Amino acid sequence: MEFPITRMRRLRKNSQIRDILQETRLVPENFIYPVFVKEELKKGQVELIDTMPGQKRYALEDMVDEAKILEEKGLKSIILFGLPATKDDFGSSAHDPQGIVQKSIKLLKEETDLVVMTDVCLCQYTTQGHCGIVEDGKILNDETLEHLAQIALSHAEAGADVVAPSDMMDGRVDAIREMLDLNGFEDTLIMSYAAKYASAFYAPFRDAVCSGPCFGDRKTYQMNPSNTLEALREAELDLMEGADILMIKPALAYLDIIKMIKDEFKVPTAAYNVSGEYSMLKAGIEAGYLTEESIYEALLSIKRAGADLIISHFAPEFLEILE
Repeated sequence: MEFPITRMRRLRKNSQIRDILQETRLVPENFIYPVFVKEELKKGQVELIDTMPGQKRYALEDMVDEAKILEEKGLKSIILFGLPATKDDFGSSAHDPQGIVQKSIKLLKEETDLVVMTDVCLCQYTTQGHCGIVEDGKILNDETLEHLAQIALSHAEAGADVVAPSDMMDGRVDAIREMLDLNGFEDTLIMSYAAKYASAFYAPFRDAVCSGPCFGDRKTYQMNPSNTLEALREAELDLMEGADILMIKPALAYLDIIKMIKDEFKVPTAAYNVSGEYSMLKAGIEAGYLTEESIYEALLSIKRAGADLIISHFAPEFLEILE
């Protein structure tokens, strides 16, 4: 057998060669850490999330302390999810200037240099647990937009750098952009959950933030997992409405969508390595079926697919690897 002149194994012959020729690299700047902050908790009180090993619900002050520790290790960005003390049919506490997320933003901006991002949605704040206003069992699209815009404005007023609408109501990016611009927040970025699929991988998150819907499901507004071209239409509409960053959620089961959107639009692209993906790997490692190296490989696949930013519960573990 004659060997070709090019031998690919030359490129892999030792760790030094492999390192200098590595095409895709993960760095701390790639990661956004999702944090759950609960209004009813007092300083020193922490709730473990059973379905997400290693993740916690924090009191306000403890969340900021944890963020400062992670910032010292290299973390650059954080995204906030609030658990309010009160809920109602309209999610009024979501845009309360003294709400838990608003207080968290202010304290983070005072005590850290992190880029502070916020989830903009109603599901954690409404009694019915849906991402929009409900009337007679129907999720109302246009009536929800004003509420979402008010939430985003309250976050910007508190100091948020980036607001991230996750509701999947049609037109919400336009409503938020208009509200922000009219109130002097032209420089506040919008990271839209552009292609958010109705995924089974969200189950642990819904437990974490107590946001499961009281009836039905979210398939009338979140995307059908079978659809690809629809994701392009969603992303294009969000860009036309003023989105600065496009997000795909989930990540690992939708790597093709990440690549497609990045290749098509060539704009800053994020992916959410969601709770179910996190817990699945954690369970596999705990059972001995996988090794810790699987975490790095999974995160690398998201970056390789085209994500500039990765929202991941694994962010602290990745920072530990670098130390």
